[in-house]
Amino acid sequence: MISRRTFLAAASAVIASPIAHRIAAEEPQPAPPAYIDIHTHLGQTWNTTEPLSAETLLRWMDAHHITHAVVLPLTSPESSSYLITTDFVLEATRPFRDRLLPFCSIDPRTSYSGGKKGLLDILKKWQEAGCLGFGEHKPGISIDDPRSMTLYGSCAELKLPLLFHLDQQRNTDKPGLPGLEKVLQSFPEGRFIGHGPGFWASIAGGISAADLGGYPKGKIDQPGALDHLLKTYKNLYCDLSAGSGAGAISRDLVFGREFLIRHQDRILFGTDYLAPKQDVPQFELFQTKIELPPEVLLKISSDNARELLPLTSSVKE
Repeated sequence: MISRRTFLAAASAVIASPIAHRIAAEEPQPAPPAYIDIHTHLGQTWNTTEPLSAETLLRWMDAHHITHAVVLPLTSPESSSYLITTDFVLEATRPFRDRLLPFCSIDPRTSYSGGKKGLLDILKKWQEAGCLGFGEHKPGISIDDPRSMTLYGSCAELKLPLLFHLDQQRNTDKPGLPGLEKVLQSFPEGRFIGHGPGFWASIAGGISAADLGGYPKGKIDQPGALDHLLKTYKNLYCDLSAGSGAGAISRDLVFGREFLIRHQDRILFGTDYLAPKQDVPQFELFQTKIELPPEVLLKISSDNARELLPLTSSVKE
């Protein structure tokens, strides 16, 4: 048993310690931002992943301050192990449309009759059923393949934002992204959301064709094709999802922060969440690695998505 004098002396030492003063002086931490996730999937995507249900996705969203999530089909054989159809996405999200926002997708190599009108009829049917955009567009052809060009024009006509994946296998392109530039030039009224290793590798200049299929690391010495395209074409947006998006920003945090600020009106928060217990680097990026001005973080976390997607007032609340 210690004496009262010893106890009071010890207590005084704790109160006087720098740690105690710092704890007492700390102000409450601001709440994490409320996110809109531009990129998730339901069902089983890969043969190595577990299926993800809408209920599990919603619980994960609640745990990470995500108010709404776009749910993307995968309809190209190169896009995933198991195809995820538009009809599946519409059905799975139907009870939760206040938070889960379905997109539609059709592989541009699909057989359909009636030319562009036939394609428009397919897309209109899905749009009327609740789809707010198109994607994930992930076919194993070039980004500017004529069949995809027809699809881009149809989506632009219907005002469906189109989210695409770009690498060395799907929507292929060359260093400098000349194919993507052709797309952006051809459809100025369209809205294109870029994603994938080849897209995000192009944050840096001087890259090789092999870099379009990987995850380059290290300091960025010169801006790449993304800076040029974002400055030149107002119809391009960036999806920060997956290791490609988070990795492109975190590989050089000084350049990455400046890139986000420079293009703050065209950057969209996304995760590519598709399986239970999946690691998601975007939260660590924004919560511990990089600090953005509050108004920039608000745009990226949710406001840009609200402006891009035709959300109803009930969904916005």
